Amino acid sequence: MAGILFVRTLDLAETVAFYMERVGMNRWISQPQIEILQHENLLVGFHQAEEADTDALITFFYGSRDEVDEMYARLSRVALGAPQENARYDIYNFYATDPDGRRIEFQAFLKPVPPIPAVPGR
Repeated sequence: MAGILFVRTLDLAETVAFYMERVGMNRWISQPQIEILQHENLLVGFHQAEEADTDALITFFYGSRDEVDEMYARLSRVALGAPQENARYDIYNFYATDPDGRRIEFQAFLKPVPPIPAVPGR
C-alpha cells in the first residue's frame, strides 16, 4: 500500500515543469489533467483546476546540509529565506514557493533518523 498527495494547480504544464526541472522530480504517471510526480518515496499528483490548493506544505528531505544548500542555489529566486538551523525540530531547512504560491520546504535532519521502511512483499 502507498499513498499520493493530490493538489489542484492553475497551470499544470508550468507546475510540472517547475517540479521536474527545478526541484528534480520525475514523472510517474500521466492521466487526463493530472500528472503524478515522484521524488524517492514521495508521490504528488497535480490536477489542473480553476482554483489552486495552496494550503498544503510539500516537504522534500535530503541526507545532508550540502544537498539543502544545493537546492537553495537552484531555487534562491523563489526562496523565502536562506537555509538555517531550526533547533526546535533539529533540522536545517528553507522554504520556497512554487508557481501557484504553495509553500515548499527543503530540509535535512540534523540527528540520525530511522531508515524509511521497505514495503513488505515488494
